[in-house]
Amino acid sequence: MASYRVFSRVMAYQRCLMGSSLLPRMTTRLMSGLSPQFEEAKAKLSTLKEDPGNEVKLKMYALFKQSTSGPVTTKRPGMIDFVGRAKWDAWNTLGTMTQEQAQVAYIDLVTSLVQAESGAAAEAPESGQKYKCLLVTCEGGLRKITLNRPSKKNAITVEMYNEWVAALKEAAEDPGTVVTTITGAGDYYCSGNDLSNFMGIDPSNMQEYSKQSGELLNRFVSAFIEFPKPLVAVVNGPAIGVSVTVMGLFDAVYASDKATFNTPFSNLGQSPEGCSSYTFPKLMGPAKASELLLFNKKITAHQACELGLVTEVFPEASMQQEVWPKLQSFAKLPVKSLVYSKALTRDVEKDMLHKVNRMECDRLVERWTSEDCINAIMNFFSRKN
Repeated sequence: MASYRVFSRVMAYQRCLMGSSLLPRMTTRLMSGLSPQFEEAKAKLSTLKEDPGNEVKLKMYALFKQSTSGPVTTKRPGMIDFVGRAKWDAWNTLGTMTQEQAQVAYIDLVTSLVQAESGAAAEAPESGQKYKCLLVTCEGGLRKITLNRPSKKNAITVEMYNEWVAALKEAAEDPGTVVTTITGAGDYYCSGNDLSNFMGIDPSNMQEYSKQSGELLNRFVSAFIEFPKPLVAVVNGPAIGVSVTVMGLFDAVYASDKATFNTPFSNLGQSPEGCSSYTFPKLMGPAKASELLLFNKKITAHQACELGLVTEVFPEASMQQEVWPKLQSFAKLPVKSLVYSKALTRDVEKDMLHKVNRMECDRLVERWTSEDCINAIMNFFSRKN
């Protein structure tokens, strides 16, 4: 993905998305019907330093058009007009979404992009944020933990592992938190482990590094096993690796219909984690679990829902408007009732889950130092380069 160092002006960025001939005409004709928050969101674009990617830009274009012009009324451009056709298709997918709903979605998208930038993370201490790789908010009993490395598809570094564990502990101990959610900034939910974690390691220290990584992973998964309150994943885009395997430990998983789920362990010479070797066969049966855990099958959100991994699938265009009100209503329920009910359904399996977690981590420590795992990771970087 190409990246921009600086978006110098709002108008330049909007023209990049929409074409310079479109924006002035639309803003002159329709700006009076737009909310102040929408205008603020447009202004926030000037702070972006990285290209959010073509998919996100098309979504932004579509929401802008739906906000200012309503549903698409023009004819679809011809095959030769690749850019115009892509823009029209993105706009058309919003269907009959109202202009007010589109404005809210546009505001949410721009806000998430601005917050996700490394610059926002650097300002975290002033804004009350204590994490570098996460954005954490809590309002009305609903705590939202956002994985915040969008330029790296929210790949998990050692630092993010530690912050994620700390954020879950904070949520568990906070009396004002009723329901906790995990979601991703940008167009991915999470792309799994950042494989650059394996680069630059002194071969003579590989055994010790693998052991420490196994201990970290054990603590990470244990945080999910022990989490006492309702925990919900809001899967806004593709999910890979450990971000998928721990979903068997969540209480609900809501996904966009554009989300995919992939656990490519054998492709990388590794093995399952997140207690998935136990939870996946239990959820979907041994054969279906093997397709994911052994044979690297990537599945859609609807397939994941059929298998029991996902609770409900939402249209991408309306997911943000539908899922958060639902979760806010959950957060109004009595917290002790939720905690005790979860304990009755989950505590009976805790010993088994911890045992499975230890076994999986022990196997991964062996895998990480194996020749086939190291070769597979090096091949991955060779293909990437």
